[in-house]
Amino acid sequence: MKVDLVTVIVVNWNGKPLIPECLESLRKQEFRDFGTIFVDNFSLDGSVDWVKKHYPEIKTISLSRNTGFCVANNIAFSKVKTKYVALLNNDAVAHPLWLLNLVTGLETHEQAGSAASKILHYAKPDIIDRAGDGYTHAGAGLLRGRGMPSDAYDKPQWIFGACAAAALYRKSMIDEIGFFDEDFFLIYEDVDLSFRAQLNGYKCLYIPDATVYHKASSTIVRDSDISIYYGHRNLEWVYFKNMPSVLLMGTLLFHTIHTVGSILYFSFKGNVKSIIRAKSDALKQIREILKKRQDVQKSKKADNAYLWNLFEKEYFFNRLAMRSSKDRETGNG
Repeated sequence: MKVDLVTVIVVNWNGKPLIPECLESLRKQEFRDFGTIFVDNFSLDGSVDWVKKHYPEIKTISLSRNTGFCVANNIAFSKVKTKYVALLNNDAVAHPLWLLNLVTGLETHEQAGSAASKILHYAKPDIIDRAGDGYTHAGAGLLRGRGMPSDAYDKPQWIFGACAAAALYRKSMIDEIGFFDEDFFLIYEDVDLSFRAQLNGYKCLYIPDATVYHKASSTIVRDSDISIYYGHRNLEWVYFKNMPSVLLMGTLLFHTIHTVGSILYFSFKGNVKSIIRAKSDALKQIREILKKRQDVQKSKKADNAYLWNLFEKEYFFNRLAMRSSKDRETGNG
């Protein structure tokens, strides 16, 4: 019996209009040594029946409630027997060479525990949505390359982490460090995973030829109450759970400035309740996060100097300018 090399996991929640193009892009992959698991978070739009009818080769898991992105992926991962596991958002369309290039990258770089894709905007494929994930000295995630021309970030390189919208992971790495922290529910779960991987000595390889086209914010609207709450609550959890003590002391001032700036920015935009609730709930559960921190730091193998050099500078004003520009484009300013 043939054993696949890769399992691709696609998580869905009421995404029936999105999934045909996503799943068809998997059918068109030149790399064929893979199977797909479609996990549905209690959709009410007929997604599961549609997939079963049109893609009978795909294994479907239908959940009895909306468990969120983290739990759904973890449930699927418990079924994985392959060497690698790939994640693809239901609002993403993969280039035919996407999976082949990711697998080739991990097969030829044994020190890599994960591989990141170049994600382009679906509606504007000449613009980068992100070229993997970065992490700043202020303890915040960074969308590498966002807004840059598609031909930028065109060389493979070692980076902080892979965006879970389109990524490949070694199953052996996940078996060792664990998959997504289910308390996160959604957003920043991949940053947390990337941080834990780096702490344990697993690098991430960015592969620019592994291309995906992303219909951004199709499920979670940018700067909605949901995205603000989970994004800024979980941002704090990632920082206090994973940042080594020495680096914590060196970054705490920058992190505090970032936090205060975020509160002021979203308050000015009229989202004061969401941002205050996010930070308040993060603080309320800090004891649980510090307990997790003990386990995370016990397994740390990476050198502090390596991690510091992996982090990127925090340009507060550049980040604010980019956000303000985006607000003007979308009429949200």
